[in-house]
Amino acid sequence: MAASRLTCCPNINQLERRDDPSYIPGSVAQSLWRRALTAVENYVYVLVVALIAGAFSGVVGTGSSLMLLPVLVQSYGPKAAMPIMAMAAIMGNLSRVMVWYKQIDWRATFAYGLPGIPAAALGAHTLLALPAWVIDATLGFFFWCMIPIRHKLRQLQYQMSLFQLGVCGVVIGFLTGLVLSTGPLSIPAFTAYGLSGGAFLGTDGATSVLLYISKVSTFFAQDALSMQTALQGVLVGAGIMLGTVASKPLVLRLSSNAFALMVDVLLFVSGAALLYSAWSHG
Repeated sequence: MAASRLTCCPNINQLERRDDPSYIPGSVAQSLWRRALTAVENYVYVLVVALIAGAFSGVVGTGSSLMLLPVLVQSYGPKAAMPIMAMAAIMGNLSRVMVWYKQIDWRATFAYGLPGIPAAALGAHTLLALPAWVIDATLGFFFWCMIPIRHKLRQLQYQMSLFQLGVCGVVIGFLTGLVLSTGPLSIPAFTAYGLSGGAFLGTDGATSVLLYISKVSTFFAQDALSMQTALQGVLVGAGIMLGTVASKPLVLRLSSNAFALMVDVLLFVSGAALLYSAWSHG
């Protein structure tokens, strides 16, 4: 009987601990610990991919968004992935500007970037009004369509004028706001203008900074960019910057055929991953 009373009566220490506002039950503490550990593992995973993506884009001039976007969509969802990647893209492209600053063509930068700024803001505003699965599907189909478009543009070997480059800035700027990664499309635009090597990498990086600042500003104005999202973008961007700086010695060692193959494979795989995500959520 006494044993029964002892088991039925709560321990006085337990009662005192429950009255303590700082007391956290063991099960809740374990759950919080697991969530924190998962978050850390997720950050490390994204950072490693960012380093690889930064090195890749530092060599071929594009690819960081294509590699990272499916990872960010999987980790944070499509709505959060776009602002995070936009923040990271600013930092990644700034690293290209710093590495190739002396070779940047500033006339081409402003001819392409200035008309592209309002177009990117319009594209970002359109993006925020779309459902998540539509974003995934649009991204996936866009990446796949870029494969034949890139090869078609490479066949058009003509010298693009500064005005034509500005028109490309408007179109690609809107697409940058809408689908984020238009590096594979800006490559033939700048090369048709006559840029290559470090001049292309630096000029493309400078124009991309202008477009992504416009996009991030739109996200901020639409309350789609929280402090947490911005910090996540900075973390991803730091990985891209480190990878980009480390890849500089490899830039001149990559042949044009190897470059084209790497971009095509990346477009196909990234497009397939995003289309699968759209099918899963739709």
